Amino acid sequence: MLYPLKFEPILKTVVWGGEKIAPYKGIKTEQRNIGESWELSGVPGNESVVAEGPLKGRNIADILKEYKGELVGKKVYDRTGDEFPLLIKFIDARDDLSIQVHPNDELAAKRHNCAGKTEMWYVVGADKGAHLLAGLKEKITPDEYEKRIADHTITDVLANHEVHEGDVFFLPAGRIHAICGGCFIAEIQQTSDITYRIYDYNRPGLDGKPRQLHTELAKDAIDYKVYPEYRTAYKEEKDTENEVVKCNYFTTSVYDLDAPYTKDMRDKDSFLVVICVEGQGAIHMSDKSGNRFQVDVHQGETVLVPATASLVEFAPKGKMKLVTSYK
Repeated sequence: MLYPLKFEPILKTVVWGGEKIAPYKGIKTEQRNIGESWELSGVPGNESVVAEGPLKGRNIADILKEYKGELVGKKVYDRTGDEFPLLIKFIDARDDLSIQVHPNDELAAKRHNCAGKTEMWYVVGADKGAHLLAGLKEKITPDEYEKRIADHTITDVLANHEVHEGDVFFLPAGRIHAICGGCFIAEIQQTSDITYRIYDYNRPGLDGKPRQLHTELAKDAIDYKVYPEYRTAYKEEKDTENEVVKCNYFTTSVYDLDAPYTKDMRDKDSFLVVICVEGQGAIHMSDKSGNRFQVDVHQGETVLVPATASLVEFAPKGKMKLVTSYK
């Protein structure tokens, strides 16, 4: 029987990583420079493992193979099969990340036999003056892009955004982007590990050598259009669902709760990922057979509610802020 699932975080040490993730999540570790916590992952070799309950110790890939549409929804399973379709992360950038772009599904399938990567960022916290890069601020040609990589001026044509807690950026495949120092972000993305690194400030990696760039691969993947706005505007109302992003890969909402809220999942035919970005409380789930489950959740935890859910109640203990996504 499926129930709301918590997973063991997969902590990643990286050259640009900070020291915020462990205390934010309330975990003790000797690991340093943690730049990413993979909260929910079906990426081969990095499959999330269930942390508690009857399925404790089993990974998401095994559970998905057994439960199929009961876990993710029939329409989702028919589309994505035995691969969990979303990858959920917390990202703590002490320094600037490399400038990147991701291919779309068509290009990724042609080149790598996998899905592309569309993603989004929810800013959990930001140091004073923190910023990130997303999109072009002036039009360039593919040839000019290559020249700007070579002469180290690519950042001159990228849109630079000062960020604050609660900001949202939607990043469709093809949009150049980079998280910069001082940003603490929750990332929701397609399950794909395909990244084209465009520019890395001539920094050495953890091995002391410059990291590989993918200049030529990225050239055909970039969306060279200039858009009027890259930050996602939304109105945040208390104690209700605030939808912020809806695309082919995920629908994401934000909840700022002082009182309980019930989400009806009966017509979704999908799982629901619940990321607690602030506060604490409980998640109550009723399934389609009338069974009820409860899981406590606090800041920094992520819960996967299976597609067998009919009603999901978020019950804050004091204040609780959540970011949710379904397929």
